[in-house]
Amino acid sequence: MHFDFDMDKPREECGIFGILSRQDDVALNTYWGLYALQHRGQESAGIALTDGCRMEVERGMGLVNEVFRKGLPTMDGATISIGHVRYSTTGSSLLANTQPLMVNYSGGRISLAHNGNLTNAREVRAMLEEKGSVFQTSIDSEVIVNLIARSTQKSIEDKIGESLSQVEGAYCLLIMTENKLIGVRDPNGFRPLCIGKLHDGWVMASESCALDTVGAEFVRDVEPGEMVIADKDGLVSRRFASEGPQALCVFEYIYFARPDSSIDGQSVYNARFAMGRQLARESGAKADVVISVPDSGTTAAVGFSHESGIPFAEGLIKNRYIGRTFIQPEQKKRDTSVRLKLNANRAVVAGKSVVMVDDSIVRGTTSGKIVRMLKEAGATAVHMCVSSPPIMYPCYYGIDTAARKELVASMKTIEEIRRYIGADSLTYLSLEGLKNAVPHIPCGQMCYACFNGDYPAGVPCEDLNNNKYVFEAACEKRGGGES
Repeated sequence: MHFDFDMDKPREECGIFGILSRQDDVALNTYWGLYALQHRGQESAGIALTDGCRMEVERGMGLVNEVFRKGLPTMDGATISIGHVRYSTTGSSLLANTQPLMVNYSGGRISLAHNGNLTNAREVRAMLEEKGSVFQTSIDSEVIVNLIARSTQKSIEDKIGESLSQVEGAYCLLIMTENKLIGVRDPNGFRPLCIGKLHDGWVMASESCALDTVGAEFVRDVEPGEMVIADKDGLVSRRFASEGPQALCVFEYIYFARPDSSIDGQSVYNARFAMGRQLARESGAKADVVISVPDSGTTAAVGFSHESGIPFAEGLIKNRYIGRTFIQPEQKKRDTSVRLKLNANRAVVAGKSVVMVDDSIVRGTTSGKIVRMLKEAGATAVHMCVSSPPIMYPCYYGIDTAARKELVASMKTIEEIRRYIGADSLTYLSLEGLKNAVPHIPCGQMCYACFNGDYPAGVPCEDLNNNKYVFEAACEKRGGGES
C-alpha cells in the first residue's frame, strides 16, 4: 500500500516552463525552471527541445532530479525548450501520459505542455475519434494536439486559435515549433502564466519564482485569452479569444503557488499573510502559542501571530527527506506514516494551549491525526484555524480536490468536523475575509467554485441514464457541481 500524506490537501495540477534563447543553454535552464516548479507536480517530468530542424523529448516518472538523473537531453544548437511537471488531474499516472507531448503532422512538428483541465475533453475526443483520430494517451492535452493537427488554417497561430475555440475549461499552454515558443492562457485565466526576459531571449513559466531561478527579469503576466509568440525577431501578442469572466483560481494564493511568486500583480506571500491576520480577527482564539502545519500553512500562521499577538513557534517539525508518497506496509500503521512526515515538538507544545494554522481541510483524516499527535505531546488544547473557507465542491479546472462525497465539509457541519478531527475549536476563514486578503485581484475576477459551487465555465456532468459525459454551459442548471 502507498500512503500519500498530503491526501488531505487539494492536489497540485501541473507546472510549465519554456525558453527561447541563442545565448543560453535552453535545456539546462528548463531543468532549473522545472526544479523551481516542482511543488506543482511530483508525478512526472519532461523536457523537449529543438535546434530549428530536429525536435526531441525526454520524459519520465518521478521528480525532476530522478527523471534526469543520468543527464539532460542534449542537442547542439538547441534554441528552444519547454518543460513540464505533472500531477494527473485527468488521465492515469502512466509514462504514456507524461508531457511535453510531441507530434508530427502535415505542418511540421510541435511539442505541447499543458497546465489545467478541459471540461469538455470527453465530448471533443469522441468527436475526433469518430473522424478517425487515434489517441495514444488518456489525457485531455492530446485533444488539443489533435485539433491543431487537423486544422486547415495556414499559420500555427491560426491553427491554435481555431483549435482552442472548440475546447472549454482551464488551460495554460506552452507550444514549441521548430522556430517559435508560444504561450496561451485560457479566456477565464484560471491558471497563471508569466513572461520573463533573459539576455537575448524570452522565458515563460507558470510562476514568477521560476523566472528568478534562471535569472530572468519578470516582464508581465499573460492575459486571459492572450497568445504570446516568441521567435528570433522578438515577442508579439495576439488575442485568440475575447475575455470571458476572469476567474483566476484562488487556491493559487491559498496553497499552490510558492510564497515568493507573484501572480497577476498580487504577491502570494502578502496574500497568505493577510489571510492569517484576517483569520485571527475572525477566530478570536486565545492560546499560548501559534504553530503551523508546514510548509503551506506557515505564512498564514505568521500573519495570525502578528495580528493576535500570540507568539509563533515551530510546533510541528517536517521531515524533508520523506517523499510525498511512500510505502505503507500495514493499514494499522498509518499513524506512523504521519509521524514520518511530521513530528510534534514537545518543547513548544507541552503544557500549552495551541492555535494550529493550516491552509485547508479536504477529507479531514490527516488533520485528526495531527491534532491527536499534538495532544499526545502534551498540548492542553488544540484550536485549529484554517486560512480558507470550507471546501464543499470539487474543482474541474485542474485541481484534484476529490469527489464531493469525500469532501468532509460537504457532508458535515463545522461542529461535526471539529468533533471528527478532535480539535477543541475549529475556525474557517470566511469567504468575505478571503476576498479581502487578496486586494490586488478584484473579487469578481477570482474563482471560488470549490467554496460556493459557482462554476464560471461549466462543469462535466455524468448522465446517470447512459453513463456518458455531457457538457453544461451553466452550472446553475445543476445547482452546484457534484461529481
